Amino acid sequence: MTQQTQEIAIIGGGAAGFFAAITAAEAAPHARVTIYERSKQTLAKVKISGGGRCNVTHSCFDPAKLATHYPRGSRELRGAFHRWQPQDTINWFAERGVTIKREPDGRMFPTTDDSQTIIDCFHQAARNAGVQLRKECGVKSITHQSSFIIHLSDDTQVSADKVLIATGSLKASTLTRALEALGHSIEPLAPSLFAFNLADKRTHGLSGLSVQNASVRTSDKKSTQTGPILITHRGLSGPAILRLSAWQARALQDENYHFDVSINWLGTVSENQLREQFNRLRKGKTQVKTKIFEQIPRRFWERLVEVCGIAEDQRWAQLPKDKESALIQELVAGRYSVQGKTTNKDEFVTCGGVNLKEINFKTMESRIVPGLHFAGECLDIDGITGGFNFQAAWTGGRLAGLAMAE
Repeated sequence: MTQQTQEIAIIGGGAAGFFAAITAAEAAPHARVTIYERSKQTLAKVKISGGGRCNVTHSCFDPAKLATHYPRGSRELRGAFHRWQPQDTINWFAERGVTIKREPDGRMFPTTDDSQTIIDCFHQAARNAGVQLRKECGVKSITHQSSFIIHLSDDTQVSADKVLIATGSLKASTLTRALEALGHSIEPLAPSLFAFNLADKRTHGLSGLSVQNASVRTSDKKSTQTGPILITHRGLSGPAILRLSAWQARALQDENYHFDVSINWLGTVSENQLREQFNRLRKGKTQVKTKIFEQIPRRFWERLVEVCGIAEDQRWAQLPKDKESALIQELVAGRYSVQGKTTNKDEFVTCGGVNLKEINFKTMESRIVPGLHFAGECLDIDGITGGFNFQAAWTGGRLAGLAMAE
């Protein structure tokens, strides 16, 4: 008697979906694996990631340390990373002829510096494994009894033994309602990884300047993030700002993106340390407007001196104490009023999605519906910038693909 072919349906042709589909098809050659993608284009975020270079992963190879880079999902991913981590991802691509390089900040890219290299690798691996692809095929509903029945946007329906949801962020949609009907709860979405908008004379006209090792925090002292801050024409961005936005995503949404931040432009330098340095400067003949800190751009230093009301020809020796205190305040505890956010629409990252308590992270399978799996941004998982979101997609896709192939 001929054994019936197992049907595996992958909903979503993005990073997690392709990785899971290839994994399942390679592990179970006799299964029929099909990706259903609602748009005309697959792997859209892979295409634009890292400015078109594709930030594949991050060179953090300790699963416990790697998990600390996820504001949501850290505890669950720790075990998952013991099963598939960045070194496994690098090896996977190397086996398929794609070499991944490390940059000084730990981000990892293909040596071609072209995201198309990654896309071509996925398409070739999927073809080699026999994965089928149906584009412009969204999901209208999913029901489950002995198997899954998937109603598609082209008014056809298919049945499947195993289903992976890898659609990206779960915005209000027919698919979201279908998952809720199956018993899953969806955590509300909130933007993560966004720049801060502000109108402030201290930064006006200085777009493009950056300070490499600044500290920024909200009123929550535990929120402090340290790293580069970039002045933009709309306000502030850069790694430290983006990390802060990720860790405080829900709190800042509750504030309707109107809040104050405190910035130490000198990183960890304290008020007392700065006052001692200024006292030494008072013994010389240097003018205050002469830049004294390597990491602060000259134009920004001159702007801070100006907003403190310090004259252009003022020397340190005669600097009034109140002006010195004002300058110290600006340098180590400058307060900036944020009036909104700016997100990169193409690389938009959200927190929110399927409740993590409802997922078995050894297999990425639903604890509510047997045979239903999840991977990628549809889960309430998000990482900071630097390749971490893709690594969560590769890990989830790998574990789901292997589990569905069993």
